[in-house]
Amino acid sequence: MSAHCQLTGAKPGFGNQISHSHRRTSRRFDPNIQRKRYWLASEGRYVRLTLSAKAIKTIDTIGIEAAVSRIRARGVKV
Repeated sequence: MSAHCQLTGAKPGFGNQISHSHRRTSRRFDPNIQRKRYWLASEGRYVRLTLSAKAIKTIDTIGIEAAVSRIRARGVKV
């Protein structure tokens, strides 16, 4: 599963791990990605989305119908 959100487009960030001796090695900051299933009443089916924790809270606020329309506006197939 790729670590990116279908709603917000959040992707991994990259940076450095800095040790106590101040050596730097590269690391990756992954978003908190979850797979969640929602009932899409307008189409009479379930949709399974790959979302960040922030996007799940956004869907709780705006609703699944508005969220799916935003995802489709980004060009992602649902």
